[in-house]
Amino acid sequence: MRKKILFSTIFAGLLLWACSEDFTEKPATGALSDEALQNALGVDLKLTAAYSAMDGERINRQGEGVAAGGDNWWTDVVSDDAHRGSTDGDNTALFQVETLDWQTGNNWFLARWSALYGGVNRANAVLDLINQIEEGDFTTQEGEAYFLRGYYNFELQKFYGNVPFLTVENLVNQEFNQPNPGPIWAEIEADFQAAIDRLGNDIVVGRANAWVAKAFLGKVYLYQGKYEQALPLFNDVINNGPYSLNEQFVDNFNAAGENGPESMFAIQFASDDGRSFNGNGAGTLNFPGGGPLGTCCGFYQPTQDLANAYQTDGSGLPLLDSYAATDVANDYGINSDEPFTPHTGPLDPRIDYTIGRRGIDYNGFGIHPGKEWIRATFGDISGPYLPKKNMYQADEVDANRGTGGWGSDWSGINYNVMRFADVLLMAAEAATEQASPNLPLALEYVNRVRNRAKNMTPVQTVDGTGDAANYQIEPYASFGSQDFARKAIRFERRLELGMEGHRTFDLRRWGVTTTVLPEYYANETRTITNFGPKVGAYSATYDLIPIPVDAIGLSGGALSQNPGY
Repeated sequence: MRKKILFSTIFAGLLLWACSEDFTEKPATGALSDEALQNALGVDLKLTAAYSAMDGERINRQGEGVAAGGDNWWTDVVSDDAHRGSTDGDNTALFQVETLDWQTGNNWFLARWSALYGGVNRANAVLDLINQIEEGDFTTQEGEAYFLRGYYNFELQKFYGNVPFLTVENLVNQEFNQPNPGPIWAEIEADFQAAIDRLGNDIVVGRANAWVAKAFLGKVYLYQGKYEQALPLFNDVINNGPYSLNEQFVDNFNAAGENGPESMFAIQFASDDGRSFNGNGAGTLNFPGGGPLGTCCGFYQPTQDLANAYQTDGSGLPLLDSYAATDVANDYGINSDEPFTPHTGPLDPRIDYTIGRRGIDYNGFGIHPGKEWIRATFGDISGPYLPKKNMYQADEVDANRGTGGWGSDWSGINYNVMRFADVLLMAAEAATEQASPNLPLALEYVNRVRNRAKNMTPVQTVDGTGDAANYQIEPYASFGSQDFARKAIRFERRLELGMEGHRTFDLRRWGVTTTVLPEYYANETRTITNFGPKVGAYSATYDLIPIPVDAIGLSGGALSQNPGY
């Protein structure tokens, strides 16, 4: 098993602020005095702990543990990209998330809230400690702390919409019960700008730098529709920064490409001999239900709708308007010992690095046999596919496979919170949506992403005789209008970033959930016939996750619930 330097969670139990991360008062597990920490080592320890909160693993966390992590995988089940997976009766709370039976006491909603405010408090603790030290230069560490506070608050804003902003003063005075009158965009912008002003440009694995902070500030502007402010930041990162696309798309999801030129900011997971405390515990359910390694638990299955999106038109371009009219051939309802012929029509090659399909090699483990590796029954709503981006490559099992507390898999595969392809596509979006659209620039950025997919090595047949499917992809010749460019860019984000925890937030910020998702429910029911009858009706209320009722209760009435709940 590989071992690498990580943000250890050991210090979480030693540091004083752990008692306040849950909006309640609990005795500290252990504490070091401020005086003992007022030095470079103390700052580094607290900063390390602030980074470590990204994976959601910490003392006194609340809610469903696998919902706390920074990969946001479970939010995809609210979108048209993923089903919850497994059997309908396995983890009822997540089944309720997918089927829109949302309860304010759902422990999945609480888990992410708790984890993110734990991160905010740790970042504030770093800033507070630096303020107490009279000697030494901690400009960089201060910039990292501002970046992390900005990141955690941005995640809170994306999830819940109306959240309290906790300051250093709130931490010092133990004043955690703050109101949530509305969005905190201005505070998030200020934190990322403070990070930019303090951070250098050098790449330090697992840490933020000025380029990363610029990309995140651009993303914050993009989410608010401030395209004229977002684009210069993205262009600076693209044209002057040290990042580029990997030659191989798959290198974003394996050990060989870890922390490569495309990885801008990643959660640094690792596996170890024995129990892997630094593995991806939040993703422990998301492996085949059995499969080539006898893994658990069959969660996080791609949708038929996502598979359909990878169809191309015979000239290598996506079916922007008609992809949902026809289905990629699937084996839903067909047992592994029954005959099945995989899809023969033209497909974007990224499909088979994203979705595990019967008849196609599964990450080097051989031909995916279909139902034999699917835990869900034909009576469940999860469908016939497996995820691939989070699953080990066969030749890297020893390097990436770790073990959790009950024998579960805790993967050592990094999660890219921000990768360069994402920045290219966000820049293309900003160039298209600004008051004076720059469609040639948007075309250039989108085609950089598509040309990588065209020139990469696609998934091969297991006997090595050629491509595993009829792959056809080409760049766009032009963007003839703003409307066409908008449609192409949004579609490209799905093709490139599918099953990476982005889709729900994209649909929400574009304001299209109430149109896209009901259409998806109807289309998906063509394949999974009992899906439509089990899912509720989508409304704009679901564009924000409810404020957890536990947090409202612990706040003493300071917090207010989101509209509609």
